[in-house]
Amino acid sequence: MEDKRNVIIAMLFAALILFAWGPLTRIFFPDLVPPPVEQSAPAATGNNSAAPGSAPSAGGAGNVPVTDGGIGSAPAPKQKITLASALAASPRVAIETPKLKGSINLQGAKFDDLLLLAHRTELAKDSPPVRLFSPSRTEKAYFARFGWTASGIKVPGADTLWTASGAKLTPTTPVTLSWKNDSGQTFGIALSIDENYLITAQQSVTNGGAAAVQVAPFGLISRDGKSADPDTFNIHAGPMGVFGGAANYEWDYDDLDEAPGKQQSFKTTGGWIGFTDKYWLAAMIPDQKTPIEANMRAGGDNYQTDMVTAQKTAIAPGKSATQSSRLFAGAKEVQVLDQYTEKLGITYLDYSIDWGWFWFIAIPFFWILHWLFGIFGNFGVAIIGLTLIVRMFMFPVAQRQFGSMAAMRVLQPKMKALQERYKEDKPKLQQEMMKLYKDEKVNPLAGCLPIVLQIPVFFALYKVLMLSIEMRHQPFALWLQDLSAPDPSAHIIWDALGTGIVLPAFLAIGVLPILLGVTMWLMQKLNPQPMDEVQKQVFAIMPWFLMFIMAPFAAGLQLYWVVSNCISILQQKWLYSRHPVLKQQAAKDAEEKDSAKIKS
Repeated sequence: MEDKRNVIIAMLFAALILFAWGPLTRIFFPDLVPPPVEQSAPAATGNNSAAPGSAPSAGGAGNVPVTDGGIGSAPAPKQKITLASALAASPRVAIETPKLKGSINLQGAKFDDLLLLAHRTELAKDSPPVRLFSPSRTEKAYFARFGWTASGIKVPGADTLWTASGAKLTPTTPVTLSWKNDSGQTFGIALSIDENYLITAQQSVTNGGAAAVQVAPFGLISRDGKSADPDTFNIHAGPMGVFGGAANYEWDYDDLDEAPGKQQSFKTTGGWIGFTDKYWLAAMIPDQKTPIEANMRAGGDNYQTDMVTAQKTAIAPGKSATQSSRLFAGAKEVQVLDQYTEKLGITYLDYSIDWGWFWFIAIPFFWILHWLFGIFGNFGVAIIGLTLIVRMFMFPVAQRQFGSMAAMRVLQPKMKALQERYKEDKPKLQQEMMKLYKDEKVNPLAGCLPIVLQIPVFFALYKVLMLSIEMRHQPFALWLQDLSAPDPSAHIIWDALGTGIVLPAFLAIGVLPILLGVTMWLMQKLNPQPMDEVQKQVFAIMPWFLMFIMAPFAAGLQLYWVVSNCISILQQKWLYSRHPVLKQQAAKDAEEKDSAKIKS
């Protein structure tokens, strides 16, 4: 019994460390970790290029002087301008789809103006849509562009003025951008866009000169500043990509700042590279059969990811060369990402959602939740439905746990007798205990199985509810109007009091976290109490400790845990009726303990 209790305590603390490190740090060391940021638009960026003044790494096709219009062009001026001024400063091609609205800057062929029409910055229905891309030199600049590197010829750069074949890019009206240099080479970018978030670019070069030329297309994404979403050990925000058939979540903004040369390079065939936020993604996607060199760069407040074809293509006079690549710029909607991965063969674009270690549980959970949401039309009801399904799945395991607890309760008198007999001989005690378990056919660790199983289940559900944009701004009932945010009831009540004082974060304990603590306390009351006093005290404070820990988490996750606890209480009462020896032995232990106190 002692070993079992120690295992349970160790697992509980492991789970607390797993889920609670971030909230605990924010509560007790607020100066070390920035508070959670309300999701709206991602922080963005504003230079015309990569790290200021940097060039691609040696050996790749992009190894060109920064003055040659290549990937490492010069940084934009530091002086900021307004969004309206930036949008009016140069000619543009409009972008209109069911989910996107914005424009392409013909100066530099930059995608630097993009709104996500299906997602609002705030909970209010009249709040503006999320802005993903903004022009360079604006306060939140963030953009993408396509270009070429070459040797000996002039290629279009960040300030080149392109000519467009049409005024509007839509799913039914593609647009081609073109530009010709002084030596006879004509560059073209044939653009098309789907109804979601994918832009296809056919980059072509026609050599009208007298000699062969060598060119290599590239694509880059640049942003000023770091993401508004903090990068944590379980939710990645920052530069990422898929290289060599594997997703790479290892690099964040701070890592790039500290990297040698403030750059990290990867060689791969297929995959993609870009920036991921909690809910948004901007990714450059090369032809999946073409070897490329991908780079992550930092320079001052500017960060860039880019890709360049590993080998230049030689184009003879009078000949042309074309290469296709894509830009994903939008929300990380699971169905959309899966569609691009499965139907278009984009390697692991769906891995931009970091489902974590238990992805094999998290992904089925998401689809069950999505299915239930389609039935009920309410995400909170869908979470309750998922909770019922999980508890039904865990019911046989719970039965086994209670059976093991009942068997252990029956053995309690014999175990106490052995403890008294061999209290001075620990090795002999352990030997006799193991013999007792074997003779009685009892596994002392069988009761730990539900806890072992619940950790990956809970962690997978945590990922689903924290990362799925489908839950963002989804209401449940009453005051719970956004299940992706913490329970706001404490702030609502505090503001209603009209104190004029900001409620401290550690006191912002809403109704759901309180219910979580109460239901956990009730569950413990139904369980046999630990014999060891230290263990008993630990278990006694655990519900209230978790109440504080869970308060900053999404209300959807809190709702799941409260409903799960309520189901567990009902389940325990029913199983107690099936195993009366548990109550009988618990009552007997309590009587013996009271008698011992009276005698002492």
